[in-house]
Amino acid sequence: MPPALTVADTDSLGERIQRAFPDARVVTSLSTVLADLMVEPSRLPGPHSIFVAGDDTDAKATVRGLLEASGWPAAEIIDLGSITAARGAEMYAGLSFALFGALGTFEFNIAVIHRAGAEA
Repeated sequence: MPPALTVADTDSLGERIQRAFPDARVVTSLSTVLADLMVEPSRLPGPHSIFVAGDDTDAKATVRGLLEASGWPAAEIIDLGSITAARGAEMYAGLSFALFGALGTFEFNIAVIHRAGAEA
């Protein structure tokens, strides 16, 4: 423990699925939260973020709709861009296990705090 990633850095499982099924509309999401939080984000107080990544705009809109129907506020759903962004979301696992070690629970999430309209 923690489990090792078999795919990292220059590839992701999301990308591999997209390559294996090029006509599929692959969207990655929910890989950064505990299963209970996936369907009930209100288990945690306050705003916290969830991510989507994929190459198909319509498919991402469908996933956003499913997330909102599960209780995720639209403002907390962050579109990371193309399916290559699945790399970062999948690699969050290492930090997730470290946080579990520090907190003693997987019932946590990240809140992305940013200044709207701020330039990089």
